[in-house]
Amino acid sequence: MSTPPVVRLDVWGVSGMQIPRSFLRMGSQRRAVRSLPGLQFAKLMGTGSGETFTMRDADPTHWALLTTWVDEDHARAFEESGVCDTWNAASDEQLGITMRPLVTRGRWSGRDPFAVPDTKANPGPIAAITRARIKVSMWPKFWSSVPPVSLDLRSDPGVLFTLGIGEAPVGLQGTFSIWRDAKAISDFAYRRPAHAEVVRKTHDLDWYAEEMFTRFQVDSVRGTYNGQDVVVPSS
Repeated sequence: MSTPPVVRLDVWGVSGMQIPRSFLRMGSQRRAVRSLPGLQFAKLMGTGSGETFTMRDADPTHWALLTTWVDEDHARAFEESGVCDTWNAASDEQLGITMRPLVTRGRWSGRDPFAVPDTKANPGPIAAITRARIKVSMWPKFWSSVPPVSLDLRSDPGVLFTLGIGEAPVGLQGTFSIWRDAKAISDFAYRRPAHAEVVRKTHDLDWYAEEMFTRFQVDSVRGTYNGQDVVVPSS
């Protein structure tokens, strides 16, 4: 069996003049990111609360880079790269999460960036990415369904961290979350009424042009977000 790729989510908090500079950096660094050795997939993204998936959720003080690497050595080497150095120099805080995909469904920009055979989770924290490209005609119906699920997510005792992520403020939406363990995320996915209703509507209304859901085993979490340590239990 092939070794699963290593996935990183790096989030940088910025302030002052670094806010507009970070917005520009999202476009200017794409070539530099793509040239990193060992890189398989990358997305420079804005972040937000993920409460409504509209413009008012956007957080211009936090920016993210999601990357998939061929192995742990290349993933770790990213920390010595010029791309990482540039963001670190401009930021007030950093959060770095490394993980390995367990199961994935769907595609992202026509690709399957986390392709692995389905793998049973080990004890310990599990991360999830839910991402979709929403059909323009379905934006109003989608937005009206999001708030109940977002409130449910943030009040769930099994969730340890959540972050809205997206390649654009509107229409390309995603959520990154960390859960206490595999049971916690499964309970939310299949037993919470609000989430079950959105799943039903997804099938009935076909409001996504593209969607993807992936679960990950969390290897490490380092740093802060909004000045607070992101603490997860050890496996």
